[in-house]
Amino acid sequence: MLSFKYALEIFGGIIVLFSIIPLIRHDFWAFRVFEYPRLQKLFLNLLIVILYASLFEISGTFEKIFTAVISANVIYLVYQIFPFTFFAKKTLLKASVKDEANQISIISSNVFQDNKNCAGCLAMLEKHGPDLILLLETDQYWDEGTKKLQETYPHQVLVPLENTYGMLLYSKLELVNSEIRYLVDEEIPSIKTQVKLASGKLIQLYCVHPTPPVPGENMYSTERDKELLLVAKEVKGNNVPTIVVGDLNDVAWSYTTNLFTKISGLLDPRKGRGFFNTFHAKYPFLRFPLDHVFCTTDFKLISLKRLENFNSDHFPILISLQYEKQADMEQEEPEADQEEKELAEEKINKDTD
Repeated sequence: MLSFKYALEIFGGIIVLFSIIPLIRHDFWAFRVFEYPRLQKLFLNLLIVILYASLFEISGTFEKIFTAVISANVIYLVYQIFPFTFFAKKTLLKASVKDEANQISIISSNVFQDNKNCAGCLAMLEKHGPDLILLLETDQYWDEGTKKLQETYPHQVLVPLENTYGMLLYSKLELVNSEIRYLVDEEIPSIKTQVKLASGKLIQLYCVHPTPPVPGENMYSTERDKELLLVAKEVKGNNVPTIVVGDLNDVAWSYTTNLFTKISGLLDPRKGRGFFNTFHAKYPFLRFPLDHVFCTTDFKLISLKRLENFNSDHFPILISLQYEKQADMEQEEPEADQEEKELAEEKINKDTD
């Protein structure tokens, strides 16, 4: 029993350490990757607290300090994820009056390049029938396998690549001034386009999929952070109705994502509604919200859903938004303070070589 007590103390110490590491604002992957599993850390931390308090007498100085520290860590982790629970305030309001001419529905799905189940993907898309489809990690195989979509989605921006960063954008709505851009890395594309709603209103759309800070992909988060903040700065400067969608390879509650929303002024529809964990589809305990949709304050939410998987390592996500000019007066735009603006500029100007 004593050995089990020691094991809990060691494991508890590791969980606390993994909670503290992300506070170090360094781009090296080892500091950034521990931002991802906050739900998992919270679950394990709670389990340790319960077992330790139930099985052992908290009488000695060390036991009291250990219990206080891991209990404080529970409170800290709850504080971090609270905005994405049903108890928190919703930053993006629900549309109360439907206006179909100003609505747009989007499915974003990282298909997993090695996955060959195009038929399953097409069946999912046909079932839900969104206005726009963004498929990520799409190579030539996926480009050929989804050609059928061109029958019902006459507008496309297609960038099939063999490096797991290809993207295919299909739209029922007219796309205007479409651009394929390589903002940070000449091998990592993004798409910028305007979308004409049925009402004739033009909105701005950004599709992104930066590299994650993990060994084998990128040892640093520098390129990811730079790409996201370049988009954020552009969104803020344009001051037009805007949607940003894609696999950001970052979790919803991370410091970088928080900085992105403050610099851009974009709202996260998940806040107050849930986590909508999209990765990893095959390992329930190891799931994080990596696939994102953000919008400006002149949109309201119709619906937000995580969809069925088709052998990818990501779940697709479906969002329906409604443009409402007056919504800007009803919703609070995130704002960066001076220190955060300076940090964003520092990250944007940082050398990525």
